[in-house]
Amino acid sequence: MRGWIVAALIALLPFASPLRAQPDTFDAEGYRIAHYRSPVSRPPDGVGRIAPAAAAQLHPGRDALFIDVLPAEGGHRQEDGRWRLARPRDSIPGAHWFPEAGRGVLSPDIAPWFSAGIARLTKGNKDRMLILFCLSDCWMSWNAAKRLHTMGYRNVWWLAEGTDGWRDLSRPLTRVEPEGGVAQ
Repeated sequence: MRGWIVAALIALLPFASPLRAQPDTFDAEGYRIAHYRSPVSRPPDGVGRIAPAAAAQLHPGRDALFIDVLPAEGGHRQEDGRWRLARPRDSIPGAHWFPEAGRGVLSPDIAPWFSAGIARLTKGNKDRMLILFCLSDCWMSWNAAKRLHTMGYRNVWWLAEGTDGWRDLSRPLTRVEPEGGVAQ
């Protein structure tokens, strides 16, 4: 009887394996494409990591551009470039919100919007300090920081703790709208 149970369990293993059902986690270029909310231990190559306390000493817009890439959960970008949101976003005061720009694979309308938006905000200065963030344990900001470094920006910093780390410092968060505005 015992041998029969063992044989049945072995036969079921291919169907029960959680690894079989999970998609690949990274694409060929090294961007995270699945399981975005999981621990991240180091910044992408060529990108620095900035602590929340250090970021809090900077003035957004003057010392650095703070770039929030949290997805617009339940929202979407419309053909006219404005966003339809299901939920508002509270972010670091002075931050510029580019929802969906942290995905591993960007949709055809998000990639040029993000690229042009960053070029506009930096006025083409590839040395402008950029601080990318999302939430803690979120690969979206990691992907966006990697993407900007790949685009030739040389002063890219990753705030791994995101708005969670900012709030943990008792710093205020304020309502932010996506770059391009919100449809009414």
